[in-house]
Amino acid sequence: MRVLVTGVAGFIGAATAHRLLDRGDEVIGIDNLNDYYDPTLKSARVQQLSTKGGFEFIKMDCADQTDMATLFQKGNFDSVIHLAAQAGVRYSLDHPFAYLEANLNGFLTVLEGCRHHAIKHLVYASSSSVYGSNEKLPFSVEDSVDHPISLYAATKKSNEQMAHVYAHLFGVPSTGLRFFTVYGPWGRPDMALFKFVQSILNGEPISVFGEGQQTRDFTFIDDIVEGILRTLDQPATPNPNWDAASPDPGSSSDPWRVYNIGGGQPVPLPDFISCIETCLGQKARVNLLPMQPGDVRHTKADVQALHDAVGYTPTTSVEIGVPRFVEWYRAYYGV
Repeated sequence: MRVLVTGVAGFIGAATAHRLLDRGDEVIGIDNLNDYYDPTLKSARVQQLSTKGGFEFIKMDCADQTDMATLFQKGNFDSVIHLAAQAGVRYSLDHPFAYLEANLNGFLTVLEGCRHHAIKHLVYASSSSVYGSNEKLPFSVEDSVDHPISLYAATKKSNEQMAHVYAHLFGVPSTGLRFFTVYGPWGRPDMALFKFVQSILNGEPISVFGEGQQTRDFTFIDDIVEGILRTLDQPATPNPNWDAASPDPGSSSDPWRVYNIGGGQPVPLPDFISCIETCLGQKARVNLLPMQPGDVRHTKADVQALHDAVGYTPTTSVEIGVPRFVEWYRAYYGV
């Protein structure tokens, strides 16, 4: 296939593009290479991709209507994997307009491109954050997502709804994947694992919010990418059993689906830190802090729906995944 991957310089975008190229697909990747975190890391990811045949990189902002319209007009894409977004719950507290521009305007240009150019399947990134103040575990696609507690979460829920409109009005097949705490080699510097490893190696204390009582459904990058590709290969179709009188929140009478994609095995944060300490051979100095606004205390993904649909089965525990990140971190930074 000829696949457009947005946010290709990002953590998940680059890993997904590698797998697409390895299986013989052609990838056109776009990214605006912004400075939300170290742009040199993003450029290094792109450089790695550029060593493979079948890859083309274009520096572009998804929110630019003119550039995106031209891209779709000339691109002749079969499918689209939309991963470009302004990430981060905490960042949204102080930079709200960045989320409006990237996550809403940027998604709308992608939907318009899919609408006008007969894209066979749009797979896009949603987030576990849409569950908001829901405390029922595990989080299921059958649960309500009507009470987000961060602007980031609200934009991701909006993406799901926008995609449904385009599926209903224009027949654009789309699948949203609600990611749960993705980690692994080439990961994001604003995420907990990266920060913890960096601080411990530098002899600095780590900040642990929620007084260390949080649990997270950590999901290794290879499992995430496997789920993305399996989903991409099975375009969303209408649910023939969908009942408007008792609607299934995860499907529709239109070609639209949403799924959780996570590890399914939440890990208490102290256990996660202990795993990092073992890998590094160093103890962490821990500052226990209150919950941050917009954060949730526990996450756990019910991934049965995605398993039933595409055979998604995560296989990588943190005992395997964390050492692989540490190995990459030491090599990349020469530590």
